[in-house]
Amino acid sequence: MNDRLYSVEEVAERLGLHVRTVRGYVRDGKLPAVRIGKQYRIAHADLEAFTGRPVPDALRENISRQRYAEVSSIVEVDAVDRRTADRVSTLLTGAAGNQQAGDEPLRFQTFYDAERARLKIIIVGDLGATARLLEYMEGVLSS
Repeated sequence: MNDRLYSVEEVAERLGLHVRTVRGYVRDGKLPAVRIGKQYRIAHADLEAFTGRPVPDALRENISRQRYAEVSSIVEVDAVDRRTADRVSTLLTGAAGNQQAGDEPLRFQTFYDAERARLKIIIVGDLGATARLLEYMEGVLSS
């Protein structure tokens, strides 16, 4: 059984209709749909019943999706002075602005605890960009 729900935009694209036309069918009760938040969702079985034919495999499987892997890292560094913490923060800012083509945005946050001389860095990004960033950080921290 396919429990897939389709957006009004997906249905309109596959049926070659305007989005307003599909919304009209939904509002008139011709095409059953559920409202989730401010958007309608159409069940797979309801779409097939409406069209009288099976839904194409491309819509069923959403083949256009690309695989994406994201990594979340927390790095804690002890015995760090304020100057080194600032250098690492500057490095992160530069690296985030100088990404390779195709990289997803790299997000980070730094926290420096002067009392404990501890630097905590939280990094979220794709695999390659995060790996490069960790290598850069290792270079700054080991020098």
